[in-house]
Amino acid sequence: MLYYIINKPYLVLSQFSAVEGKETLTDYFGVQRDVYPVGRLDFDSEGLLILTNDKKLNHRLLNPTFEHEREYWVQVDGAITENALEELNRGVDISIDGKLYHTKPCKASLFETSPIVHERNPPIRFRKEIPAPWIKLILKEGKNRQVRRMTAAVGFPTLRLIRHRIEALSITNLASGKILPLSENDIYKKLFR
Repeated sequence: MLYYIINKPYLVLSQFSAVEGKETLTDYFGVQRDVYPVGRLDFDSEGLLILTNDKKLNHRLLNPTFEHEREYWVQVDGAITENALEELNRGVDISIDGKLYHTKPCKASLFETSPIVHERNPPIRFRKEIPAPWIKLILKEGKNRQVRRMTAAVGFPTLRLIRHRIEALSITNLASGKILPLSENDIYKKLFR
């Protein structure tokens, strides 16, 4: 079995099959034909993605009953309030496929100082009068565009979204667009401690 983690760049599709006019994982990562991403990150999101040909690992990570911790670093539009962070912690109502869904409680906190992240091209829009702080969101579920919907629900839309870790696997020291091979023992130990 083969195991890799990658740091998916901004505006790259989480797939290997070509799509006209859009970059895909093939533009950055040369891996064996039977290797595929576990789950996905949206086109406009960045960060940790696992690539493998291990179907058992795929099942264990994508099955919601296992509730794996996922940490996101989120830059939001506006000076987010303690009240908004508390709402996120308790769970908020969002729309999923046209139905109201109440998110599970999570851990939301404000970074005291901005985290060190790579430059993004293009950068987020800069507005001198409106702050763009970073928050950390730790979730145990993964609905479609959930983080963006959650921050919008509390009045602070997402400007930039980076998945930093899943359980003990992280992109610390892994530059955007880079890949790191892992052994089966390493990946299972970090994901299922």
